[in-house]
Amino acid sequence: MFYIYILYSESAKRHYIGHSEQPHERLLQHNSNETDKYTGKYSDWKLMALFESGDTLADVKQIEEFIKKQKSKKLLLKLVDPEFIPADKLAKLVRVPNLQD
Repeated sequence: MFYIYILYSESAKRHYIGHSEQPHERLLQHNSNETDKYTGKYSDWKLMALFESGDTLADVKQIEEFIKKQKSKKLLLKLVDPEFIPADKLAKLVRVPNLQD
């Protein structure tokens, strides 16, 4: 199973969206990899939202690319909101409840 995750860094005041089969391990990598171009500059990333997004890498990449192309903070804030139910092109996303980072 592949997951799409949304991270937030308080020091950067930015969100980051990515995908992984092991999202909690990937979060640790984001917080400890100083060479990463985007997330490596900060080490305070928190997991804000996690979604099951499909069984194939192609599925997850398509959804991730769609979200990133929107360049919309409003969309990211909706996705982070636990009350928001994804629809239309995001309907494949299934929220993973009760995040523990």
